[in-house]
Amino acid sequence: MKRVIANGRVLDGSKLVQRDILIEDGLIKAIEPDIKIDDVNEVIDAKNHFVSAGLVDVHVHYRQPGQEDKETIKTGSQAAAHGGFTTVCAMPNLTPAPDSPKHLEDIMALNRKDGVVHIKQYAAITTNREDDELVDFSALKQDGAFAFSNDGNGIQKSSTMYEAMQQAAELDMAIVEHVQDDKLSYGGVLNDGAAKRLHVKAMPWVSETAQAARDVVLAQATGVHYHICHASSKHTVALIREAKRAGINVTAEVTPHHLLLSDEDIKEDNSYYKMNPPLRGEDDRQALIEGLLDGTIDMIATDHAPHTKADKDKSIATAAFGITGSETAFSTLYTAFVKTGRFTLEQLINWMAKKPASVFKMKATGNLEIGKPADIAVFDLDEPHVIKESEYLSKGKNSPFTGATVFGDTVMTLVDGTVVYKK
Repeated sequence: MKRVIANGRVLDGSKLVQRDILIEDGLIKAIEPDIKIDDVNEVIDAKNHFVSAGLVDVHVHYRQPGQEDKETIKTGSQAAAHGGFTTVCAMPNLTPAPDSPKHLEDIMALNRKDGVVHIKQYAAITTNREDDELVDFSALKQDGAFAFSNDGNGIQKSSTMYEAMQQAAELDMAIVEHVQDDKLSYGGVLNDGAAKRLHVKAMPWVSETAQAARDVVLAQATGVHYHICHASSKHTVALIREAKRAGINVTAEVTPHHLLLSDEDIKEDNSYYKMNPPLRGEDDRQALIEGLLDGTIDMIATDHAPHTKADKDKSIATAAFGITGSETAFSTLYTAFVKTGRFTLEQLINWMAKKPASVFKMKATGNLEIGKPADIAVFDLDEPHVIKESEYLSKGKNSPFTGATVFGDTVMTLVDGTVVYKK
C-alpha cells in the first residue's frame, strides 16, 4: 500500500516548507518537494495544512478496566487521534491495577485490541497502588511495562520510594510520579486564592513541592530517572531547575491547563476547573511557561482525565478531580502561545512530540523521518474553529475549553500509515 500526503507544510528547522510525504507499508519512504504520484494507491491533499510527526502524550487515563462508564481504551484512543496524538502512555489507576505480570498482560492485550493509536502501559509501583508492598519490577519490565507510577496517589512513605527507585535504577526504568504529600494537602481542592473566594479547603503548594524535594534527594542517591508529573507551582519549577543544575536525572511535564489557566480564572463554583494539582496563581503559571522556555520543564502532557457527567455535576468541593485534554491540547496551546508569538511552532512540537519521545527513549516516534513509522498528524493552522462538546470522541466532556475559538484543529491523524482520524 502506497499513499502520498501531498502539498503539506512541514517544519524544516524553524521554517514551514512545502513537502510531499511518501508512505509505503506503514513507513515514511520519502519527504521531498515533489513526489511523482503515478503509481500510488491514494493521494491525500494536505494543501496549506501543517503536517507534523504525531504528538506523544506520556500521561493519559483510559479507565478500562474498572471504570468504563468514564472512558474506554477505544474512546480514549479515538480522542487521542482526534487531538493529533499517535502515541500515548496510559496510567495504572485501573481495577485491577497493572501490579502483576498477569494484570499487566491483560491490560496490554486490551490496549492492542481496542486502541487506534500506540498505547504504552505504565505498571504500578506498589500492589494495587496502595500501601508499601513493592511490585516485581523485573517481571513487569520483562512483560513490557513502559515505566512505573502510582499516579493519582503520591507515595507517602520515604523508604518505599527509596527502595522503588533503587530497583527501577537497576533496571534502567523510570519512576514517574504524582508528587503529593497527603498530610500537607489537608483535604484541599483548590489553590489558596480560589479556595478563599469559593469557601472551600485549600491545597497548599507545599504539598507538591515538599514531596518533590524528598524525591529529588532520593533520585540523587539512587541515580534513577525520576519524572515529575504535572508540575503546578513556581516553587516546584525552582526545585527542578536546581536539581538539573546539580546533575540529578530529573525530568518534568506540565499540562496544557496549567499553562493556559490560573486560579484567577475560577470565577464561580464550576467543577470543570477542578483538577489535581489545582490551578495555581498567575505567578505560578508564568513560572511554568518560563520553565518550558529555559528547559527546566521538558515536555507537555495532557493528564487526560475523563469523568462521567454525574462525577462532575456537583459542587467543586465534592466533584471528581480532573479534566479531559487529548482533543483540545494542541489547538488551545497553538492559539494562546504560537499565534501570539510567545512560543514558536517548532518549540511546541518539540514539547509535544520530540522531547517526550527522546526523554523516554521511544525511538520509533516523535520525528518525521525517512524509515520511521508513518505516525503523522495534519493540522489546519489558518481557519478558526469553535471547540464543541458534540465533536468530542472521549466519553468525558469535562473540559473548561468547550466553546473556545481556536486555530490548529486536527484534520487527519495516521498511525503506521493508516488513517485513524479524519475530520
